[in-house]
This record gives sequence, C-alpha cells and structure tokens, in this order.
Amino acid sequence: MTNLNTAPPAAELADKEVDLGQLVTRLWSGKWRIAGIAFVTTLIGILTAFLQTPVYQADALLQLEEKQGAMALPTGMADLVNNEPESITEIEIIRSRLVIGQAVAELHLDWEVEPLLVPVIGSAIVRYDLPFPDGGWLRRYVRADESIRLDHLQVPPEWLDEEIVLTVGPDGSYVLDLPDGTTLQGQTGVRVTDQARALAMQIGAISAPEGRKFSITQVGEIKAIDNVRKVLGVAERGRQSGVIEMRFNHTDPDKAERILIALADAYLEQNLDRSAAEADSSLDFIRAQIPQAEAKLRAAEQALNAYMTEQQTVDLSLQTEGILTEVVALEGELRNLASREDELRQRYTINHPVYQRLIDEKDRIEQRLATLRNETETLPETQQELLNLTRVIEFEQEVYVQLLNRAQELQVVRASSIGSVRVIDSARTAPRAIAPRKASIALTALMLGLALGVAYVLVRGWLRKGVQGAEDLEKLGVSVFATINFSRNEPAARGGRGGLPILAVKQPTDMTVEGLRSLRTSLHFGMLDAKTKSLSITSTAPGAGKSFTSVNLAAIAAQSGLNVCLIDADMRRGALRRYFNLAKHTKGLAELLSGQAKLDEVIVKSEVPGLSFIPTGRFPPNPSELLLRPEFKSLIEELDKRYDLTLVDSPPVLAVTDPVIIGRSVGANIAIVRHLVTPVGEVKAMLRTLETSNVPLSGMVLNGFDPRKVEGETYSYRYDYRAREE
Repeated sequence: MTNLNTAPPAAELADKEVDLGQLVTRLWSGKWRIAGIAFVTTLIGILTAFLQTPVYQADALLQLEEKQGAMALPTGMADLVNNEPESITEIEIIRSRLVIGQAVAELHLDWEVEPLLVPVIGSAIVRYDLPFPDGGWLRRYVRADESIRLDHLQVPPEWLDEEIVLTVGPDGSYVLDLPDGTTLQGQTGVRVTDQARALAMQIGAISAPEGRKFSITQVGEIKAIDNVRKVLGVAERGRQSGVIEMRFNHTDPDKAERILIALADAYLEQNLDRSAAEADSSLDFIRAQIPQAEAKLRAAEQALNAYMTEQQTVDLSLQTEGILTEVVALEGELRNLASREDELRQRYTINHPVYQRLIDEKDRIEQRLATLRNETETLPETQQELLNLTRVIEFEQEVYVQLLNRAQELQVVRASSIGSVRVIDSARTAPRAIAPRKASIALTALMLGLALGVAYVLVRGWLRKGVQGAEDLEKLGVSVFATINFSRNEPAARGGRGGLPILAVKQPTDMTVEGLRSLRTSLHFGMLDAKTKSLSITSTAPGAGKSFTSVNLAAIAAQSGLNVCLIDADMRRGALRRYFNLAKHTKGLAELLSGQAKLDEVIVKSEVPGLSFIPTGRFPPNPSELLLRPEFKSLIEELDKRYDLTLVDSPPVLAVTDPVIIGRSVGANIAIVRHLVTPVGEVKAMLRTLETSNVPLSGMVLNGFDPRKVEGETYSYRYDYRAREE
C-alpha cells in the first residue's frame, strides 16, 4: 500500500485569525455553558442577598449659623463672633473622639452582645423565623425573638476584646464561660461580681429557652469609637451651604436612630459649651484688664491734679480746651479709619477708588493733627503740659469705658448663648433597608455570571482548541479519507452495561452511516496495494470514536457483500463485545495469543451476515507482550486467507504502545480524529510517534463533524487510559 503521509508530520499549523464571526459562533456553541454559569452565579447572588442581614440608615440634618444669643446684641459684638460657617471644621469635630466617645459612653456601645447563630443560614433563620430542629447540639443556636438584656459590664483590662460565652439555664439562671477557662453562675437581675478579677456583670432579662448561647464582649474605648466612626457618614449638603447631613448604618433600625441622636446631642452640647467657653475666656481677659485701665486712669488724674496744684493753675484756657477737644476727636477718627483700612485691604487693592478716598481722608486728618500740634507749640509751657496731661486722661478714660462696655456685652453673650448649630431634621431611620439591594445583587451576579461564562468558553476554546476541519489535517500532509457527521444516536461505548446498537444496522439512512459508506469506498481504492487485507483503526486519545467507527465500518463492509472479521485488540479497555451482546469474560484475543484457545473457538458469528467478531477476552496483565508474539502476525495472515477484510480496533497511540505493534503487522493504518475535540498538537504527537516507529499512517478520518460548531466551542474529554478492573 502507498504511504500517503508524504509531508513531515511535524509541519506547523498556520495560525488562524479570529474574526468577529468566529467569536460569535464560538460563543453561540457554548451558550448552554454560559447560561449554566450565569444561572449558578445568579442563584448564588440571590441566596447571598436573602441570607445577608439587612442594614438600615438613620439620618439627621444640622445647620451651622451665626453665633447669636436669644436677644439682640450691640453692634460692638460683631467682632467677637465668626459669621461664616466652617463646615469642614465642624465635620471633623463631629467625627472626633470627643463627640463619638460621649455617645459610646452614653449608650454603652463598647458592649457587644451577639447570639450564637447557625452557620451560614443563621441570620436567615432569625430574620424569617424559619423552622429549625431544636434538639441535641442544635439547641445552642439562637432562634427568632430570642435575646438577653445586658445592664452592666465591667471586665479587667486584659479581658478587653475577649469573648465571654453565656449559656442560658433554667428559671432565669445562666452560666458564664470566662476567657481564662473558668465559669461563673448567675441569676437574672442579680449582679455577678468577682473582685479578685475586677469582673462585674448584670443580666437584666433573658428571653430565650435553656441551652441557648450568647457571646458578650467589652471592646476597648478606642476600638468602639473606631467602629462607630467607620459607619458614620458626615457631609455638607451643597457647597458652602452650612447644612451638614449625618448618617449612621446599623442592622437594628431602632439602635441606628438612638446612636445618631446621641451623636447629634453630644455635638450640640460641645458646641454650646464651646460658645460659652469663648465668651468666658474673653470676659476673663477683659475683667483682668479693667483694674489696670482704672489704675492708669487714676494715675493720669493724679498727675494732672498734682501739676495744677504745683503751678496753681485752675483750668485750661478756652483756646487750649478747643485744641484738646479737636485733637481727641481727630485721633478717634484716625483709629476708626485704621480699622476700616484693615477691612478694605482684604477686599480691594490700594488703587481702588474706595481705598483711595480712605487714604485721602486719613491724610487730611493727619495734616490737621500736625497743624494743631504746631499750634500747641505756640501756647505757654503751662498750657502745653496741661494739654498733654488732659489728653492722657481722655485716652485712659476712653479705654476704661470701652472695657466696661465690652465686659457687659460679653456677659450678655454668655447669658444668651445657644450655640451656632440648629437641628433641622432630627434623627430618623428609613423604614426600608439600604442593604442588601437584592435586585442590584441579582443583576450584578447575572452580569458576572455571563462574563465568567464568556471567559470560560473563550479561554477553554483557546486552551483546548481542537481540529476545526479536514483542511487542518491536510496542512499536516495527511490524507483525509472521509468526514463523518456527528450523530446524536452515537452510543457511548465507554462505561455502562448492556448491549449497544450498531447504527449501520438500526438506522442505515443516518447521515453518519453515509459518511461511513464514503470511508468504505475510499479504503477500497486506498488498500489496493496493501500487503494484507487488514486495517488497523486507532486514535490519539480515548473519546475520538474509533470503536464506533470500527464496528459500523465492519457492518457496512459486510452489507456490501464482503466477508469481514472485526478484532477488538484493545485488551485494556475494549468494549466492542457490547455491540454483539457477549458476556464480559468471553474467550477472545487474549486467550488466542496466550495459547489457551484456538482461532475457531474465539470467532463469533454476528447477526450481520458476513461479519465475524473476535472479542478481547479477559483483560491480561501484559497486552503489549502478547501482541509482540508471533501468534498475532500469524493470526493476521490466517484471517487474510479466510476473510475479504480484517478490521483491528487498536488502542490510542498516545496512551500505549499497542497500536505501534499492531501497525507493523497489518496492511494499513488509519487514525480517527474527533472534530473540535482532538487538539492539533495531539495529532502532531501521534504522527511523530508513528514516524519514529516506522509505522506508516495511510490517512485519517474526521469523526463527529458538526457544521453548526465550526470555529466553535470544544468538547470536554478525559485524557485517561488505564486498565479497567475486572
């Protein structure tokens, strides 16, 4: 026979460009896998959503406003308060340990009481009041509407964050399993103390049957504050609106509301204290300055009186008094202009008209003051000294009066202080939970499932890319004798029990059978030059369909009038006997090659006229050694005399060496390659193996071809070929 494998078997398969049509086809062929993965992930998402404990959100609105009292204040107080809200600062104050720590202490948020729930589904059992067995070790798990009330808890510092397990006993009693391994007995409403370990606890009420378990933990203050801070949301509504929104999330809607109320109250209290503290601080400073100002005023008056007594001067002249009055007035105007200049400097540049008018006014007053000072130099020395001493008294008196007025204003601020924060909306909890969002979770799970399914199909197709068509095999330099279409009626020869139908006999009009007839015709002409009328049928790995092809090809050849003998040479996993309804341990090839039976004893006449069959016999421990015996070659020669065609169903090439041994004794060898299942790399490896062993491969058969799955998803199979147990 002519060896049609003329090209090097290791020729590289050209890479194919994956276009959009190919991608869509591959995804469509794997639609059921994608749908299955999406269904599973969606189901997991829905179950997760229903098993999660719902989270509720409480919210409150606060407004930052000007610091004012309950009554109208003098205009002089405008410089004592800050009229612009500082939202960022106030937000950080709300999140500070000062505010949160007060709420933690008030509500005992450093106490944690957790029921022992059934793993995974415990929260769902409690939330939906689902029925659950209540016996044996299951009695420890808490059910719906079961709880305890903790009224007091004090643990030693080394037991902070350590768990104390409470087991409910009969008649309101309970047992505490302490972190050091000891236990304490307790009764509802009675404080349990252990002075040696600085432990004190009181359970106010128990609403649970005997045997239930609860976990009690006192966490550190810093940790408790951090736990609150993690779920506390504080933000300003709008930009520079001065409206602050507080949000707090918790699984208990009532507790979420109580915690947020406590946080808001703590913030309002510190804000009020801060406002009063600012007034107190300013008032204390001014009160300390008043005696000093009064002393300076008295000293100035004494200096004036002493000078007048010394000079025996009674009063200022009318001219000097007029100059003094005008100088004091002008100096007051200069001080006012200086204050206005500080304000204008923050709003305008020096070249602004408003700023320029102030400068001109200031220059005018200074020029007038300079003129008045020059006039004072013309006065008598006595009048000049009286003028200076009187000016000092006027200045000190003005300072003293301003301090007294400021002290009165601050007293009003302190008495009327209500803080700079107003509650717009008090804390309330929304009736609907904000999490989990079941629809969103289900949709996300569906999208994730679709993405995973698509990724699985594409990656699996890329990793397990099988032969796409006959052209892939021809590029390796191998002839393709026939392409056999996929048939849903093709039985699974591996595994299971009972007989299998021969498709060529049961459904002779099936498209798969037509492909086998085409193979029979190709082999008729391809084996004209073969040394014997025997043909070995093998594959690269299990699952390609070589046994199905062998038995149906034998049946079709017999139906055409040939006298055919089919040999099951797979003495490890052969199962062709099931097509002929033979018992498992029927004598066959193994007994013939080992000399335990003669040829006529192992040949079985089938129901198909002209078709004989030799089963494997008992699976031997050394099938390769039996095939190496001269008896196998003699068997092929003897069958060549009796039959027109001998078909040998051989094991896979890449699994064992048996097909190489068989291939040297038969007239021709063909390999079965399954569409989209057999990787091109396996075909190359099989060709290298046969070429190295000098076993000619006449051609290949593309089996299981499905036009709907061209360039589509690959099938799964196990590359496993071990001897089955007897």
